[in-house]
Amino acid sequence: MSAAGLPAYEITNHARHGAESRHNLIYWRYGEYVGVGPGAHGRVMGPKGRRAQATERHPEMWLTVVETDGHGLVEDEMLSSEEQGDEFLLMGLRLAEGIEPTRFEALAGKQLDPARISSLIAEGMVEMTPEGRLRVSPEGFPLLDAVVADLAA
Repeated sequence: MSAAGLPAYEITNHARHGAESRHNLIYWRYGEYVGVGPGAHGRVMGPKGRRAQATERHPEMWLTVVETDGHGLVEDEMLSSEEQGDEFLLMGLRLAEGIEPTRFEALAGKQLDPARISSLIAEGMVEMTPEGRLRVSPEGFPLLDAVVADLAA
């Protein structure tokens, strides 16, 4: 894909520079999104923090819930700082641009472990960009879940 002018900007998505999916980038950059319709998920900021929401999956039941309750939500939970940090790592490290470690710290309320980062750099799994972003290396992408689990531990 890269040879055809479509580099990977995310582990499973390729596009010409400037033509990346803005919709998907909201998820991967850990932005806010509202889930609408059967089986939809959302992540929104409320007065007390970030909420994880999900709607009824089955269309007929979703419609019944909407008609009864005025919405289709079946899950609406406040995310802890640790959960937000984990989600941010899971989503952001999918991107070729990686993440800003300071944003992780703001969300999770703790720093990423410098020893773990150094170890993963030495193993060739992650790298720091000149701008200070942490990203998974091309060698690390096939092992993304293990890299994220190691950083989140």
